[in-house]
Amino acid sequence: MSPPFGWWDKKAHRGTPVIVKMENPNWSISEISSPDDEDEYGIGAGEEFAAAGRGPRKGARVKNAKQITWVLLLKAHRAAGCLTFLASAAVGLASAVRRRVASGRTDSDTTSSSDEESPVLRSRFYSCIKAFLCVSVVLLCLEIAAYLKGWHLTAWEMQPLVLPSSFGVRGFLESLYAGWVSFRVEYVAPPLQFLANACVILFLVQSADRLILCLGCFWIRFKGIKPTPKGAIGTSKDLESGGEDYPMVLVQMPMCNEREVYQQSIAAVCNLDWPRSNILIQVLDDSDDPTTQTLIKEEVEKWQQNGARIMYRHRVIRDGYKAGNLKSAMNCSYVNDYEFVAIFDADFQPAPDFLKRTVPHFKDNEELGLVQARWSFVNKDENLLTRLQNINLCFHFEVEQQVNGVFINFFGFNGTAGVWRIKALEDAGGWLERTTVEDMDIAVRAHLKGWKFVYLNDVECQCELPECYEAYRKQQHRWHSGPMQLFRLCLPDIIRSKVPFINLNIRSFIQCIEACL
Repeated sequence: MSPPFGWWDKKAHRGTPVIVKMENPNWSISEISSPDDEDEYGIGAGEEFAAAGRGPRKGARVKNAKQITWVLLLKAHRAAGCLTFLASAAVGLASAVRRRVASGRTDSDTTSSSDEESPVLRSRFYSCIKAFLCVSVVLLCLEIAAYLKGWHLTAWEMQPLVLPSSFGVRGFLESLYAGWVSFRVEYVAPPLQFLANACVILFLVQSADRLILCLGCFWIRFKGIKPTPKGAIGTSKDLESGGEDYPMVLVQMPMCNEREVYQQSIAAVCNLDWPRSNILIQVLDDSDDPTTQTLIKEEVEKWQQNGARIMYRHRVIRDGYKAGNLKSAMNCSYVNDYEFVAIFDADFQPAPDFLKRTVPHFKDNEELGLVQARWSFVNKDENLLTRLQNINLCFHFEVEQQVNGVFINFFGFNGTAGVWRIKALEDAGGWLERTTVEDMDIAVRAHLKGWKFVYLNDVECQCELPECYEAYRKQQHRWHSGPMQLFRLCLPDIIRSKVPFINLNIRSFIQCIEACL
């Protein structure tokens, strides 16, 4: 029902004034209602009009044309503010991209190795990228113009191209566009179609792989399958007086400029429930900050005074990053006295019974080379980013790692929270600096040598997830920068290996190819 005509009469009803306040120059506006509202119509403002249509009932709140105008202006101001924010964000993003491309780098964590690259080659590389982008923009504009003129219809039907005679310089543009369409049909379309078909095939393979993994996880839960150690260790109750039943374990903690978490991690490792005579902790510090080095060294000395067998190592020449750090530590002469090595990154805090729940799986199982524990996250509910990471990593550990460990005795080493048999590391060739995914590299080489892996889903090691996007981006850059390179390096060894093809976990390699396509 339409409002009464008197609603528009300014004399019949006094309109409700609106006060508009500009809080800041960024189009931020607040609306303040008039204090005369209740005086005019009472407290029950906002009720609908009377059914008879003779004006508002008692207690109703009335709006006039001027108020509607102000409300529309408010909405327009807010919309303009949103557009201004989007425009400034786009300009800022474009400026950041331009600065990084101009400086010859696309990642803020560019290491010193990139500085050794020839500036001339780097400049040529980015010049080619700029030229390619310019050509792409020109071709896109040409395609848009052709689409608006209707040229694409004749080209799609593979008929001789005939351009409208009203178009200027008809002969030149006709030959130019006809040549481009012919080149695109002959040389551009076939490889693009091939790549599209390959992506579809890889998507189907990956989907089938996910389905099989989920079915395998369901079967493990249904049957209650769980790895159990074949033998027991540690029958001696006095850990300080004896340790004959406990094997010698070396614990390595590679870290680099970890000022925030080094204290908690060192304390957790020093509190491992294991005879002190049978354990040695190596703090492998690659920090280039003198202050951080001093702090970590003082923390190690404090635990040494408390009786812990812990030592501090710092490399003068930092070659090979984490792989080089671990390789340097394994070259120490006293490593020959130890049978197993447990690796924990600087942000990991194992439980006191970690070694007692992992090392027994090696007893009476000479083919076992690695025991991997699951990660647990103390900050998984911090924000939306940590929740999404927790979902992704839970699928990785709960489904991928567990199914591969139970059915084929192989999975990718996660780089931390795992115990290696030192003999398996040496048999696989030790740590190599040829890729940034040294953990996946050593796992593939050890599996090709015939070593078996065990994954323990019920043994957890606490760590933290990146809580901001910048830290998450840096982490993902480290995790995804080397798999394709490793695929190229390991593919000949995989083909020549005597391991049955069904036991080769090449799923990660397929994902690398898919990412490249």
